[in-house]
Amino acid sequence: MGRSLAASISACWLLALSACTADNSTNAESATATSAEHQTLRIAAAANLSDVLPSIIDSYQTDSNISNQNNLDIEVTYASSGKLYAQIKAGAPYDIFLSANQEFPEKLADENAADNSDKNNESASPFTYTRGQLALYSVTKPLNDFAPASLLDAFTSASFTDNSKISIANPELAPYGASAKAYLQSQKMYDKLNAQKSLIQAENIGQVFQYAHTGSVDYGFVAQSQLVAIKAKPEQFITLPKASYPAILQDGIVINNTVPAAAFTKYLRSDAGQQHFAQAGYLPIQ
Repeated sequence: MGRSLAASISACWLLALSACTADNSTNAESATATSAEHQTLRIAAAANLSDVLPSIIDSYQTDSNISNQNNLDIEVTYASSGKLYAQIKAGAPYDIFLSANQEFPEKLADENAADNSDKNNESASPFTYTRGQLALYSVTKPLNDFAPASLLDAFTSASFTDNSKISIANPELAPYGASAKAYLQSQKMYDKLNAQKSLIQAENIGQVFQYAHTGSVDYGFVAQSQLVAIKAKPEQFITLPKASYPAILQDGIVINNTVPAAAFTKYLRSDAGQQHFAQAGYLPIQ
């Protein structure tokens, strides 16, 4: 009798243990599934996008036609395109790279195609998502009476001394800086301003804007979108003719081929995404 009772207790204990184990396994699987569903999308974005990309992300995350938004966090790192490219090459865990030019995404695509071990990027190719505009900005020198040609005369006048400063972004790292340099070279001004030590080189277009906005320099070659964002007064800037500098076509590339990365880049190029760029001072993609 005692042996029978002990066997019954043992059986019950084993059943309870089995049920508990099964329940814990179910909970663990449920937690794992929940964790897997929640994802983070990491975007490396050119500095000029800091004024427009947040509004695009807000619209994307509140769009009722896009599913699983509650389980998606979007993190953005802003820097010069060249700096972000270097970070990606060093292994930074970005999912999308939004450059301010076409060169860096194309280099990544070529490098990925040559690297057979990188199976996740074999089909990734660059895409153009917007076209930037270059503007000259000043809070210390009114520009409402100037055209680009007369402004160049001002840069060479006797009143333009060694104390007068113009800032451009680093042409080697920042596409807007490269376009500003090309513009000044086309006007035969770059070497002269450099010789006068009038050019102040910033790391990226965001830093150029800060220099000009705070009056640390007399003029800054900035992105038109930055001026739209602050509602700059007409006398504070000149939008340079788009034919006067190389087109600033901005390309992106998917680094980590995930569903959220594909969905977001599709939204960037959609009518909804492009409307944000137009309102922010960018030119339409031709």
